[in-house]
Amino acid sequence: MQVIYDAILDHVPAPIDNRDEPLQFQVALLDYNDYVGRIGIGRVFRGTIEVGQSVALMKLDGSVKNFRVTKIHGFMGLKRVEIEKAEAGDLIAISGMEDINVGETVCPADHQEALPVLRIDEPTLQMTFLVNNSPFAGKEGKWITSRKIQERLDAQLQTDVSLRVDPTDSPDAWVVSGRGELHLSILIENMRREGFELQVSKPEVIVKMVDGVRCEPVERVQVDVPEEYTGAIIESLGERKGEMLDMVNNGSGQVRLVFNVPARGLIGYTTEFLTQTRGYGIINHTFDSYQPVASGRVGGRRQGVLVSMERGKVSTYGLTGIEDRGTAFVEVGAEIYEGMIVGEHNRDSDLTVNIVKIKAATNIRSANKDQTTTLKKARLMSLEEALEYLADDEYCEITPQNIRLRKKILDKNERERMAKKKKVAIEE
Repeated sequence: MQVIYDAILDHVPAPIDNRDEPLQFQVALLDYNDYVGRIGIGRVFRGTIEVGQSVALMKLDGSVKNFRVTKIHGFMGLKRVEIEKAEAGDLIAISGMEDINVGETVCPADHQEALPVLRIDEPTLQMTFLVNNSPFAGKEGKWITSRKIQERLDAQLQTDVSLRVDPTDSPDAWVVSGRGELHLSILIENMRREGFELQVSKPEVIVKMVDGVRCEPVERVQVDVPEEYTGAIIESLGERKGEMLDMVNNGSGQVRLVFNVPARGLIGYTTEFLTQTRGYGIINHTFDSYQPVASGRVGGRRQGVLVSMERGKVSTYGLTGIEDRGTAFVEVGAEIYEGMIVGEHNRDSDLTVNIVKIKAATNIRSANKDQTTTLKKARLMSLEEALEYLADDEYCEITPQNIRLRKKILDKNERERMAKKKKVAIEE
């Protein structure tokens, strides 16, 4: 690290000493505390700021609100240290204004001069968060009610400026919009670790009407991969309606590719990308613009699933019976319920299976010598992989101990009736 530090000192110009000029402090991050409310974190660009000082907050809508700085915290490594005064160049956290937001400027009331507004990417992906109503609801989590989930989402809104939470017709469901799969999966993982139980639907892009045309978000994707993998990446992103904008070979065996790809084409792409590049690829993407919706199918799952028809514990005999039909998602001894997804089908249709059945015991001895059953290893999914895998008629059940995939309608007969109604409606 010493080489990097020396390079910074040699090449990065020193900051200008403007501590005697009027104050300019811009909020770049938010935090929240139950005692002091919102906390604005950012850099002092100019001047000085002290505890008890009366200042003006220049809001994003053009209005100005006066407030008194109640506390200032500096940073010592990863710890916050309460201080009385900060100067130009310091990174600090201030409290005293309840509705402070990212991009707003704090300055003297008699010298109001706002800094350029920071660009905050708008949400491009949404999911439905629901109260867990599976047969296993309440067995593993601490917080399971709609009131607790609502409180947790409201608390997240205090610090996450790119998150949106909208109510639905049901008091047990919310539409949560974010910047992408990673953004939403981090929120879900944090809730899971805090003891929450919930269900989420398949991630969907947010479509807007622009000048009377249905438009979808398009992401600018930058990929850095070894040269031998460029063909596979170009082909896979092309199948997802990606448009290649640039390709640079720096001569060291690494190639940089730049694409514009519809955001829905990136859902589930991370796992495929890591597989194609053997883990040597690096992918980054950011919101570019809204463009007319691309025709045809973009990405998505093509295989059907194996759905349990019974509740109980997975048996070795039951798993053996489905090995030639697909890939299992559960291991022997796992608790499952009717309507839970237990594997991926080899074909593009769903198949209902019984993997809790046990071999019938009889008093007739087998003519063949018993052999030890060797099962294929189950495919256990991480949270991100589970979210990517979901189809329109499925939920992901998330608890502190397990991540399960399930059908929205657990009963087999009811699912078949709904499928027939949908087919008739499409034909009509």
